[in-house]
Amino acid sequence: MTILDGKGLAAKLKAQTREETARLPRRPGLAVILVGDDPASRVYVNGKKKDCEECGFYSEEYALPEATSQQELLELIRTLNDRDNIDGILVQMPLPRHLLPREVIQAISPEKDVDCFHPQNVGAMFTGSAGFLPCTPGGVMALLDEYGIDPAGKQAVVLGRSNIVGKPMAVLLLDRNATVTICHSKTPNLTEICRQADILVSAVGKTGLVTGDMVKEGAVVVDVAMNRDENGRLCGDVDFLAVSRKASYLTPVPGGVGPMTRAMLMRNTLFSAQRRQNFEKG
Repeated sequence: MTILDGKGLAAKLKAQTREETARLPRRPGLAVILVGDDPASRVYVNGKKKDCEECGFYSEEYALPEATSQQELLELIRTLNDRDNIDGILVQMPLPRHLLPREVIQAISPEKDVDCFHPQNVGAMFTGSAGFLPCTPGGVMALLDEYGIDPAGKQAVVLGRSNIVGKPMAVLLLDRNATVTICHSKTPNLTEICRQADILVSAVGKTGLVTGDMVKEGAVVVDVAMNRDENGRLCGDVDFLAVSRKASYLTPVPGGVGPMTRAMLMRNTLFSAQRRQNFEKG
C-alpha cells in the first residue's frame, strides 16, 4: 500500500508557485475575510496567511466582529473587487448564522473567486471551460496525477454530495473519463456500491464511516474528511488501519488532502494574477 503524500506534493506545488510568482511584474494579492471568532476558522486563516508568505504573495486579512451586518460585508467585498492589487478574495466559511452565504459568494467578482464557489465559475467547471478549480477536488485530482493514477475507465464512488466537495469531485472525475457514482445519506446498499469502486473518495465528515469490508482489494481510497475522534485526535472518514490492508493507495489524515486544498488555493490565486496582469498588459 502506498501513502498519497499530500503534504509533500503541496510543498512542491508551493515551491513552483513561488518560482512563477517571481516572474510576475506584480505580486499576487489575496484578501481573506473572517467574520466572528470561530477557533477552527482562525486556524485555517492563519494557515492561508503562512501559505501566502511561502509563495511570495501579498495578503490582507479582514477580521470582522460577529455582529457585522450583511450590508457591511457586501460593501467590503465590493471594495476589494475594485482593488487592482487584490487578485483573490476568500470569505472564510462558515459565517455567523445571520449572514447569507449565497449572497456573499455571488458578491465576489468571478475573476477573484479563488475558492471557485461563484455560480459562474461552477458553471465553467461543469462545462469543462478553463478557469479555477474548486480547491479540495482540484487537490485530489493533482494527487492522483502525481502518483500516475488515471481515472479513465475506472469505477469511481464519491461519498458526499456537498457543493464544496462531493458534486465538483464527481464532475472532475467524470471529465477524466471515470464512471462515477455519488452516494449520500439516502443511498441504500452503501457497502455493496463502495466495494465496486476502483477509486473511492469519502467527504462525509463521519468518523469510521469507511471500513475495511467496504473497500475493494487494490482500490485507491481518498479521505477528504477532517474529523475529531473520541480522544480529540484528527481523523477522517476512513478506518485507516483496516482499509490500508486492502487499498493500493490511501491518503492519511492529517497530511493528505488538507495540505493540497491550501496549495490549490495558492495556485488559483497565482492563476488569477497571471490572467489579470496579462489582461492589464493588453
